[in-house]
Amino acid sequence: MPSDRRRRRVILIVASGVLAAAIALGLGAAGALDGVETASVDQRFQIRGAHDVPDDVVVVGIGDDSIRRLELRPPFARSIHAAAIRNLTRAGARIIAYDIQFSERTTPFDGSDAARDAADAQDLALLDALTASRRVVLGDSEVQGGAPSVLFTDEDLAAAKVEIGNVNFTDGGFRRVRYELDGVRTFAVVAAERATGNRVSRSRFTSGGARIDYHGPPGTILTLRFSDVAAGTFPVAAVRGKVVVVGNTSPTLGDVHTTPFGGLPPMSGPEINANAISTVLSGFPLRDAVTWLNVAILLGLVAAATAAATRGALPGGVAAVVLIALMLVVAQLAFGGGRVLDVAAPVLALGLTGVAGLAINYWLVVRDRTRLRVAFGRFLPAPVVDDVIDEAGDSGRLGGRRLYATILFADLREFTATAERLPPELVIDVLNRYLTEMSDAVLDHGGTLIAFQGDGLVAVFGAPLEQQNHADRAVAAAREMRDARLARFNAWAATQGLAEGFRMGIGVASGPVMSGNVGSERRLEYAAVGDTTNAAARLEALTKETPHMLLIADATRAA
Repeated sequence: MPSDRRRRRVILIVASGVLAAAIALGLGAAGALDGVETASVDQRFQIRGAHDVPDDVVVVGIGDDSIRRLELRPPFARSIHAAAIRNLTRAGARIIAYDIQFSERTTPFDGSDAARDAADAQDLALLDALTASRRVVLGDSEVQGGAPSVLFTDEDLAAAKVEIGNVNFTDGGFRRVRYELDGVRTFAVVAAERATGNRVSRSRFTSGGARIDYHGPPGTILTLRFSDVAAGTFPVAAVRGKVVVVGNTSPTLGDVHTTPFGGLPPMSGPEINANAISTVLSGFPLRDAVTWLNVAILLGLVAAATAAATRGALPGGVAAVVLIALMLVVAQLAFGGGRVLDVAAPVLALGLTGVAGLAINYWLVVRDRTRLRVAFGRFLPAPVVDDVIDEAGDSGRLGGRRLYATILFADLREFTATAERLPPELVIDVLNRYLTEMSDAVLDHGGTLIAFQGDGLVAVFGAPLEQQNHADRAVAAAREMRDARLARFNAWAATQGLAEGFRMGIGVASGPVMSGNVGSERRLEYAAVGDTTNAAARLEALTKETPHMLLIADATRAA
């Protein structure tokens, strides 16, 4: 392709790449891609599957099997929870994170004093167990005005060293954990601080919270039956030195939720909190990549896709697809290493760049092909125009070739004298009428028009595309020109009162020719040069000295 056309194409493609990057970055900054980005992170969790399953966190679940074994309907009596706390404490649990709401006093079964005393005894049993354990964190989902909603007094809680954590999540997909909600530190933060004895830095949490590094789908973290813990029949080693999260795991109790691993099956609230606690204890291993890195990756990918698109539609399209696949693979690998790279914006930018590159390249190809079809159609027969364009390629030029072909020269006799007495517009009309007849004969027989020379024309058969029967085609065209075409032209001329009848001279020679485009960047012509061309011209000139209008070289006759 000539340099100016290539330069225009490159400019258009680069501009489209810049625009694609700007659109993707703008949409990303505006939050329009957040939903897609979240879905992509969920997919990364699912591809990764079970990962670094913790051995320092365990769940004690109040599931359907525990309900059947205890033969009780929730909520269980506080004395049963007290038994579970005592058994976990004796087993050596480091922290008991109780994800059960104890916001109201036990309701007496009737209005008698005995019933009230029995209800108070249930609450007292729970308080005694908390005080004896001194390692319990209670969860609260009804925080109001920064004050926890727990049935015990602050003095009772302080004496038992019980701390309260907010178990609520503001992220509907349970993907992030906050440092605090409604003025109360979250359940995961409090449990982790009690387990380590160290404060968790608020700076580790972004405005939206820290990502929960889920260890796997529901059931990944070891879960013990609450009924076994309450009865003291569980393996002690399973909880010794560990953070034990106790809570409802039965779907019928409602504390099950959709997580990044999807909704079937949903994950219980205690296991979600266990993952959140493990995330804090592990130092937040899953973090978002810094903004400048995401931007640099996007710009680098767009630059690569744009560079490929400047080489053509196919390289650009393939590059966009390959780079998108590469981005997804790298994002998954980075996710396994603890970094969450943006995917939505880079993939969008690559998609836009690829589509724009394809559109621009296709539009330019169609435009150039149309231009070439018009240009080549002036001197080539219609059936071979597309083949010649394919051979010319992006350059639009037919490179020099040596071919064995047949050259035809034709000239109209006695026209100069006639033209001197005719007005200029009629002279041009007569010439166009004659040249149309003769060039149609050439094109109809598969020849290529090389040039019009005044009232004559030059044509070649067998170039630019090779023809096995080029000599036959040339002779057939010459005979048609001499007999049918000239007769038709003379009949028209007679009706116009121009002359009694014109004669013509035709020379045909076969042999090697060198053909191709010649000229400058601004003007190109197709040419066929060599001794064969000169021989055809001399044969045409010799017709003036003979009574014959058509002279054919011996090489043509032999061919």
